[in-house]
Amino acid sequence: MPTLQSAGSISILQADNMLPAVVKLCCGISYPHLRSMSGLQRTAVAVISKEITQMKPWAQIKHHIGKLAELKTEVAVSEDQLFYIQHGKEALRKAVSMLEDREGWKLEIQENNGDVICSKVIPGAGKVFRLETVLEASLDDLYDLLFVRVENISEWNPSVQRIKVLKRAGPETVVTHEVSAETAGNLIGQRDFLSVRHSCKEKSCLYLGGAAIQLESFPPQAGFVRAEDGPTCIVIKALDEDSTKSSFTWLLNMDVKGWLPKSIVNQGLPRAQLDFTRHLRKRLSLR
Repeated sequence: MPTLQSAGSISILQADNMLPAVVKLCCGISYPHLRSMSGLQRTAVAVISKEITQMKPWAQIKHHIGKLAELKTEVAVSEDQLFYIQHGKEALRKAVSMLEDREGWKLEIQENNGDVICSKVIPGAGKVFRLETVLEASLDDLYDLLFVRVENISEWNPSVQRIKVLKRAGPETVVTHEVSAETAGNLIGQRDFLSVRHSCKEKSCLYLGGAAIQLESFPPQAGFVRAEDGPTCIVIKALDEDSTKSSFTWLLNMDVKGWLPKSIVNQGLPRAQLDFTRHLRKRLSLR
């Protein structure tokens, strides 16, 4: 997943967006080139990318977004793992940039419990939804529930039938297959998702991002419509005055595929966000 400061306080300089492209041009870190490099060359590229990224002025995630990998020269990392890490970090960078732009958002839903959902049409992405709220939970609690134990989400969220981690690319990046549940009131219907999920955890802020990915070894499953997450993210920040509460901002950017009318999709997606936070609050109350 009151008017929060979390998304607005994500300060990202526009000029920063050029740096990943410069790194790619200068260092050749795009995936096709990486495939032809030796292991030592790939590691060198990752280290160079790391050093350049650390000069970026992003306030909260300068050591995480834009780097290909945080590697020591003696650590062997497969080219596939590097690709997943790059894919996850780039998805998070794009999603955070969408949240940074505060112009053009339209109020969709405002709940009595403080949940606020706004929408915006973004060229190349379509209609996206931003949920903002406050949760009575610490950063560590939410990191554990939403990333570390991602496979257990189906235990407390009846909208999810199952989530399976298919691949791990270090401690911050995973590839997952998710199947939504057939539940009453689900306007969109059952879908499955193949996604890269990436986390960036700092002392007072947590970023969870991801996007759809295609794997030859895991094609669309019979009986399911394979939906796709666009660059999407959740930004969680500890409230200074109360470490047991966190602001929660969720950018939902999804192509549900199939032949559903846009009007149905645009009703179903924000409703799914509200359902998620409701189930999340219930789970947090059991601590």
